[in-house]
Amino acid sequence: MKRKPLLIIGGIVVLIILIILALPLFINVNQFKPTLETKLGVALGRKVGIGDIGLSIISGSVTVKDVSVADDPAFSSGAFLTAKSLDVGVAMMPLIFSRQLNVSSFTIQDPEITLLRNANGTWNYSTLGAAGQSKSSAPAPAAGGAAPTATAPGFSVDKLKIANGKIIVGAVGAKAKPSIYSNVNLEASDLSYTTQFPFKLTATGPGDMDLKVEGKAGPINQTDTSATPLNATVNMGHLDLAKTGFIDPASGIAGIVDFNGDLSSDGKMMSSKGSVKTNKIKVMPSGGPSSVPLNVDYATDYTLKDQSGVLKQGDIHIGNALAHLTGTYSTAGDATKVQMKLNAQGMPLGDLEGFLPAVGVVLPPGSKLQGGTLTANLTLSGPVDKLVVAGPVNMQNAKLAGFSLKSKLGALSSFTGLGGGPGSSSDTEIQTLSATAHYDPTGTKIDDLNLVVPTIGSVTGAGTMSPSGQLDFKMVAKLAGGIGTGITQVAGGAGKLGSMMGGGKGNSGGGIPFKVQGTTSDPKIIPDIGGAAGSLVKGGMAGVGDAGKAPGAAAGAIGGLLGKKKKP
Repeated sequence: MKRKPLLIIGGIVVLIILIILALPLFINVNQFKPTLETKLGVALGRKVGIGDIGLSIISGSVTVKDVSVADDPAFSSGAFLTAKSLDVGVAMMPLIFSRQLNVSSFTIQDPEITLLRNANGTWNYSTLGAAGQSKSSAPAPAAGGAAPTATAPGFSVDKLKIANGKIIVGAVGAKAKPSIYSNVNLEASDLSYTTQFPFKLTATGPGDMDLKVEGKAGPINQTDTSATPLNATVNMGHLDLAKTGFIDPASGIAGIVDFNGDLSSDGKMMSSKGSVKTNKIKVMPSGGPSSVPLNVDYATDYTLKDQSGVLKQGDIHIGNALAHLTGTYSTAGDATKVQMKLNAQGMPLGDLEGFLPAVGVVLPPGSKLQGGTLTANLTLSGPVDKLVVAGPVNMQNAKLAGFSLKSKLGALSSFTGLGGGPGSSSDTEIQTLSATAHYDPTGTKIDDLNLVVPTIGSVTGAGTMSPSGQLDFKMVAKLAGGIGTGITQVAGGAGKLGSMMGGGKGNSGGGIPFKVQGTTSDPKIIPDIGGAAGSLVKGGMAGVGDAGKAPGAAAGAIGGLLGKKKKP
């Protein structure tokens, strides 16, 4: 008899379980389809379509198949969001006993979301959930019911989750391909129009980037969702610039970027501060990856509506070398445009050596920069993938160990004191090197080049380096005191040749013309016989003998001096 109450209780429990399990058979959940479409439509401010609805009593949720949310018609006639399924958390008691649907949570499975921005900076999600959406974009009324109101001041969601989503980000009418973020997972709780809510987002972005964003947003701006205030930390890892699609491959820009920063937005202005770390960075088509990291500490203010910003701090670190970058930028259009200044004072060359390949400068094999400093004041302007960089650069008190400029002068070795001989140094001491540089996608142009090498003299000139790294320079060497004094013996009757070509102490002549071709890693120095002849004529050789034959005679003399046969 004692077991009878237990059996009764057990039977009741089983009956209750059976009733709960059987409830979906008696509740036609699809009758709530118009209501759910309406509630979702009111909440989002867009027309919403859904497929079949399934009810799970155990989990207390409604599963909705084939969900679609219309885009803002000002952007496209397609869908803003599509998803295979939407799990809606509901309060079961009101649903069972009074047929009332109270939604508490949304979990969107495998959605695809398209984010578009137009020319004036407005996003297609700006009107999402907005209180003042137009009638044309308002959701359709439920069957047999009144049209929903355009506002939802009491709207709130306890929990929102996006699982394994895909987000496509682009611009209306843009030529560039849209950016795609996959494996998007978002969790947010306590969403409403009146309070802040915490959120966490992870995704795989362009260039195999790992993206993590965590912080608080809200209250939701009922007029413009994109202007909702935000405070968050952003971590972006392993962004491969060459694979992002953000940058024209022809620009040569490549490398791996990691980013950590804080964002703060009031809906109009966004401020950000953090650090950018790069590895294997390359900024020129002819360049190679940097062997040293380049890190940037930054602070910026960005106006959301104007899509423009001010870089207040841009401290660039390459080892112990430091440069400061400041200016303005604009993200409107297909490519970000900048107008900035780079100021670098006394940067140690030893720290910069590993970065030189990134800008297309590859030192000769076996050589190494020792000591010395670099100073530069440059302007940077234009689209980042077609950047124009211009300004003066200056190098002082450096040594290029393992490279002899004297030996490279090769064909000029007929001048006494030039050319590598027994006991000559295999290094090149550089007292000063100054120039005005101009870089753009067509190549690099160097003007007003002035190089002072104590063991040789001074070298001046100008020239270009192509995007592929080919050099084309016209130079003039003015020999140091004592070098080239034996030239009069070599030149024979041209007794004045030595002084006219720059030889001799205190000389003020035109110097020895030559060309530099090849590449920075393997420069080729070639005598400029025509230039030398012209220099001699200007220096006074035109008065020797027949003036009309002076240029040819001078060319013959220089050709013989440099070991070249005079052409008949």
